[in-house]
Amino acid sequence: MPQQQLLEKVIQVLENNQIDYMITGSTVSSLQGEPRSTHDIDIVVLIQQSSVASLIKAFPLPQYYLSEESVRDAINRKSMFNLLDTTEGDKVDFWLLTNDAFDTSRFARKYEEDAFGFKMKVSAAEDTILSKLKWAKLSGGSEKQFKDALRVYELQYSLLDKDYLETWAHELNVQNLYERIKQEANPV
Repeated sequence: MPQQQLLEKVIQVLENNQIDYMITGSTVSSLQGEPRSTHDIDIVVLIQQSSVASLIKAFPLPQYYLSEESVRDAINRKSMFNLLDTTEGDKVDFWLLTNDAFDTSRFARKYEEDAFGFKMKVSAAEDTILSKLKWAKLSGGSEKQFKDALRVYELQYSLLDKDYLETWAHELNVQNLYERIKQEANPV
């Protein structure tokens, strides 16, 4: 199943089971900035133990691999679990919504986007930028993550809440990377 079809199926399953979600990562930075290929889809979810059985049932073997134990453990630890499409090799990383202030803020700011022929809830551009900067820092200075953030900044420049970006760049301790974006950017 091609990645866009996998994404659409995952969204349908989440919505059918009233599991709130937000698409993040390279899928969204490709929509808001410069498209690039990726083999994983990142989704922040607010899921309860009561939804696990229906989630597992929606993604059966052999086409998918989804460990019930991993899902339950991730819910308990507020961590993450994976869904693998065994035919295409694509992966969905489900990140549990945490009580972290930034996590809570960005989840509250998600909006609905029409892309690939269907609607989905995605992170706001500012939060996409900040998340990419956070990942760039955590990965020791990933230029790929930085470039994703830079392209979103450039293409969304006129719509961005600069005060929000400044505040959270400081809070997340990525202000040096944010300053670099402002210096290198060529807004469209």
